[in-house]
Amino acid sequence: MLKLFADTDCDVTPAIAEKYGMGLISMPYSIDGETFYPYESYETFDAHEFYDRLRGGALPNTFAINREKYISYFEPVFAAGDDIIYVHFSRALSATFDAMDQAAAELLKKYPERKFYAIDTKGITVLSLNIVLEVGDMMKAGVPVEEIMKWAETEVDKFALYFFADDLKFFKHSGRVTGLAATMGTLLGVRPIIYINSEGKMLSNGTERGRARAINRLLAYVDELGDDVKGHRVLIGNTDAPEIVEEITARLHEKYGSELEVIRIDVNPTAGSHCGPNGVGICFHSVHR
Repeated sequence: MLKLFADTDCDVTPAIAEKYGMGLISMPYSIDGETFYPYESYETFDAHEFYDRLRGGALPNTFAINREKYISYFEPVFAAGDDIIYVHFSRALSATFDAMDQAAAELLKKYPERKFYAIDTKGITVLSLNIVLEVGDMMKAGVPVEEIMKWAETEVDKFALYFFADDLKFFKHSGRVTGLAATMGTLLGVRPIIYINSEGKMLSNGTERGRARAINRLLAYVDELGDDVKGHRVLIGNTDAPEIVEEITARLHEKYGSELEVIRIDVNPTAGSHCGPNGVGICFHSVHR
């Protein structure tokens, strides 16, 4: 048997994990001096309450899990005689995967007959979730793991994510985005447009003044880079910005038809700690990122 794992930075919730029989690795964050592990410290994530705390001035921090934590997730599966495929958020965004490598190497020595596969989505939040769902569907359809890994070699780079942040101070606090001017956060109404490149890094792709122009910019990327958009899911991630999500959904359906599958996602608190409230992003199947 092959057990699928993903992590909460991929916007996987317990409901999604249950649908695919998936193991869910919780990526922690701290806020106001208290540490939380999503869906371990609590059962449900209240996105509005979390992002309201950020609006009120809280600046969360995120951190990597250690080797022992990975072992606690993986060893029961190996001990039961099953192999693992872990579809995870970008290795380029966290040192946590050094601990994952150490855990996997240690466990494979202890269980030499087992196999461990990893797919780096080279993304985070809805980009990663889109790939997790694709892999989950293939596994449910009985696609062999070798074919899934071959698919990932080319298809991972064909899921693009473009998003805008409403307040630059959260990215300035985390230091996760390359190319953002330090003064940008002081400019009223200016929203940085950010994407994740084929190395799995978040980069600035310029700015737009005003929310309407930022929305138009995101939709323009779907038009320009989209590849068989209607044949794949389009995921809209948001950090407590439901009105913007409604507008983007309506415009996507107007452009591509009501049969287009659009899934609206509350961005997980760990990734949302870097973006801050009122941000929105679109993930779609693309020619390239």
